[in-house]
Order: sequence, then structure tokens, then C-alpha cells
Amino acid sequence: MNLDLNEEQKLIQDTARQFAKTELEPVAVDLDRGGDKGIFYKNLKQLAELGFMGLNIKDPYGGSEAGVIAFSIAITEIARACASTAVTVSVNNMVCEVIQALGNEEQKERYIPMICSGEYLSGAFALTEPGAGSDPASMTTGARRDGDSWILNGAKTFITSASFAGVFVVWAVTDPSAPKGKGISVFLVDSETAGLVIGKSEEKMGQHASSTHELHFQECRIPSTALMGQLNDGFRVAVTELAGGRIGIGSLGLGVGLAAIECATRYALERIQFDKKISEFQAIQWKIADSYTELEAARLLLMNAAFKKEQGRPFAKEASMAKVFATEAANRTCYESMQILGGYGYTTDYPVERYTRDARITTIYEGTSEIQRLIIARTILQEFS
Repeated sequence: MNLDLNEEQKLIQDTARQFAKTELEPVAVDLDRGGDKGIFYKNLKQLAELGFMGLNIKDPYGGSEAGVIAFSIAITEIARACASTAVTVSVNNMVCEVIQALGNEEQKERYIPMICSGEYLSGAFALTEPGAGSDPASMTTGARRDGDSWILNGAKTFITSASFAGVFVVWAVTDPSAPKGKGISVFLVDSETAGLVIGKSEEKMGQHASSTHELHFQECRIPSTALMGQLNDGFRVAVTELAGGRIGIGSLGLGVGLAAIECATRYALERIQFDKKISEFQAIQWKIADSYTELEAARLLLMNAAFKKEQGRPFAKEASMAKVFATEAANRTCYESMQILGGYGYTTDYPVERYTRDARITTIYEGTSEIQRLIIARTILQEFS
């Protein structure tokens, strides 16, 4: 088994790493503190021009056709510098992939190139609702047929990039009489559509540069052509097509964890206590050893899930395994890194406190750790039975 990256994947990794170092890292602190969003948007546009918004998208739609492994390693490198940028890139890629998988030719030709090129700075998913998070089948946002249109009413919450997205992939109940989860459909809704209202911006613990908003649909009329895929088949889409997003968030967690422990390792080689570098103490060495070991295991789990998806093989269990392990390892690593820095780690003089805040959400969005364990266990039990 060859675990080495091929030449194209190495080039993508090097390009992402260089861009993160020169463009993202210098502005990450300022953006975290509410700095000029124009810089954030400029960086997204540049990443689109470099081909990072459609890494697993076919060339006719403006994609890079680089594959899922390339997507994973790119997100990791970007997240080392700016988790807010990384989550936006991850969501953009997944929006494009869902449209590529489910959309008709007209939908694919209309929307995917605009995201891949940066004409749309972002696409967005509108699945989660105030009363339907880990249980999306409980959604209440509805779509009713009215002649040659659908009319949407309801609310969504925690929508990444909502304030600047060009198009939304929206889930809504189209058959209220169907059993739970069976009467849900997927629609493509342009951001300028009347009746689509961008609600409040969430004030979050971390990933401050990434905008997160409520959405409100108020008699929002969309054409019948906005339906994507089969009518009443949207819940299956939500639990299958979006599994790839877990590879993205796991990769993001890996990048943040690596950034934290690298900062702590450099600090340990410089900090003097009791007349010696703290890197010479076994207590510190074990924190470093354990953190790097867990992150390497996370990387291998992510590569396995990405490889299986790239090969067209079942990968949902592996994606959940990779996501839960990588994001929880990232959180542990950030806390251990802060411990290595001591009081300095708790201050904004060092980036570890930002990494710790940015890492926390990774065990929650794209499916909580608890949901990932449910998926893993359910799949294993089905395999046994």
C-alpha cells in the first residue's frame, strides 16, 4: 500500500501551504478580532482562482478534478493558518459536489462555475433549523406547490457564509403527510430571491471571520426548476451526499491541531525553567509525543475515508470515524498546547488561544461527535447482522 501523495496532490498541498503562510496567516488575528471583511473576501476570491473551490469537480463545470484526497490535504493546510477560511472553502466544495451529484445539466452549468470561479464567493447549505439540528428529519420549513412555482416558509439557523452566499441548497418539507423524513425535498435558491431574508449574525466563541446567520423564508417564491433531484427524496441526500463534508471538517480539525502543537513545540524549545528548556522535561515531551501521535492517526483515518470516497466505494462509516477522531484529537491537542505555554497560552500574545476557540466547534458542526458514534455503531451492527 502506497500512502505517498502523487505529484498533483503534492503540488496542491504546497500551493495551499504557501498561500496560507503568505496570505492567510498574516491577517488571521485581525480577522478574528473583527477586521476588514474585504480582506477575507479577497482571499476567498484568490483561492477560487487557484482552483480550491472545486477540487473534486469536473473540468467542464470549472472544477480542478483533483479528487477527495487533494480536497482533504488542502483544507488541512488552509486551516493551519485560518479556520474561518478553511470552513468556507470546505462548504463551497461540498455545495458544488452536491449540485454535481444531484442537479440536472442546466443547474450544474448555471451554479457550479460561479462558485468555482469566485463569481459567487460562497454557496451555502440551509439544513439546520432552531428545532432540528442533530435530528434534521424534524424540520418544519415547508414548500408548497403553487402553479409552476414552489413557495417556501420557515427558518434555518447556523448557516455558514449566509451573508455573502450566491446560492443556497435548501431542504424543505414537500409532503407533510409522509412519514418522518420521507417527504423532504432539496431546492436551489438564489440569494436575491424575494422572501429570502438573512437574519441575525451569530456571535460565536471562535471562527469569527466565518459568518454564521439565521435564514427566514417568508412566502419565498421559487420556480419549479429550482427542485434538485427527486421530489421527496431530500432526506436521503442529507444523510448520504453530505457525508463528504465530514472529511472536510475532520481535515480542518487536523490543521488547527497541527498549528497548535507546532506553536507549543517551538515554545518548549525556547522556554527556560529550572535552568533548562522545558522541552527537556518528560511531562512536556509526553504531551508533544501524544499530540503528534493522535494527529498522525487522524490524518491516516482521513486519508482512508477520502480514498474510499474517491474510489466510489462506501465511505460513510470511515468519514464518521475520521471526523470524530480528528476533531476530538484537535481539541485535546489545543488544550495540551495551551498547557505547555502555561499562562502565555491563555493570552492573545500567542495564537494557541485562538486555535483552541476555533477547534471547539469542529466536534459539533457537520454532525456532532455523538451523531458520528451513532452512525459508526449502526453501520457496524448492520454489517454483523
